[in-house]
Amino acid sequence: MGLTQKYGCERFGYIFAILAAIMFGSVSTMAKPLVSTVNPLLLSSMIYLIAAATLTPLAQKQSFPASKKNYLLILAISLCGATIAPSLFFVGLTHASASDAALIANGEVFFSVLLAIAFFKERLGKIGYVATALILAGMIIVTTDLNFSDFTLEQLHYQDMLLILSMLFWGIDNNLSRILAQKINVAKIAQIKSATGGAILFGIAVFGFGVPLNVQISQIPPILVLGIVGFAASLYFFMQSLKRINTVRTVLIFSMSSVFGLAAASIFLQEQVSWYQILAAGIMIFGVYLMNRKESAINPV
Repeated sequence: MGLTQKYGCERFGYIFAILAAIMFGSVSTMAKPLVSTVNPLLLSSMIYLIAAATLTPLAQKQSFPASKKNYLLILAISLCGATIAPSLFFVGLTHASASDAALIANGEVFFSVLLAIAFFKERLGKIGYVATALILAGMIIVTTDLNFSDFTLEQLHYQDMLLILSMLFWGIDNNLSRILAQKINVAKIAQIKSATGGAILFGIAVFGFGVPLNVQISQIPPILVLGIVGFAASLYFFMQSLKRINTVRTVLIFSMSSVFGLAAASIFLQEQVSWYQILAAGIMIFGVYLMNRKESAINPV
């Protein structure tokens, strides 16, 4: 590869990472108006089924090795990452602000690292532990507004706690997906996970809770955009960026999705951005930056 081709390839890598961050950061803003009129479980199922259909052309040429371990892993990934996590996220979003949801999304990095240390023998350096503490501090600021006077459990923003729990299950999904991704194409994993999780959620919503399929025609376009752009396309561009620039740079740029989400909520939903949110955003972004420095990890997560 010539010098011009190399730098041209890297330039596209940065562009793809920025596109992925913008698309994923817009999820909470696009979904917020929908969750007030569409059942969150039904909405989650439709979004993931649309994402699965969108990813099919990228994954159809890839095979899935048949083994009991692979089937158990893909089932666990589907349940955690495409069933439980999105359910908690969209239910929490019915009451939480889109700007809070965008910031709390950084918790996925925190839980991914924490679980990797606890269960997958990963180790962090001193900077890595500082970064983890900063991300945790940001989530505490978002959920409490630093109001600790006469603190009681009733003061917690329970809708934000649901969002944080969704990040925990997406963190589990990330760690299990990494195991499976060592031998199976990432697009194939994402396609199967989205299809399986979407089908399970659809069954739970329609047949388990009797949720009516009363989606209005006017709601179909934003639902399609959420599935295609917010989930499928953001994942595709994220993977394309990984191919062109290293993982550290990709994840660092992608972590800016919270900033794009905060801006989108302010511009399109006219949500007021508080100083607490700005403080939390700065702390969490700096934490993610430190997390992605080479010296933060002994065994990179």
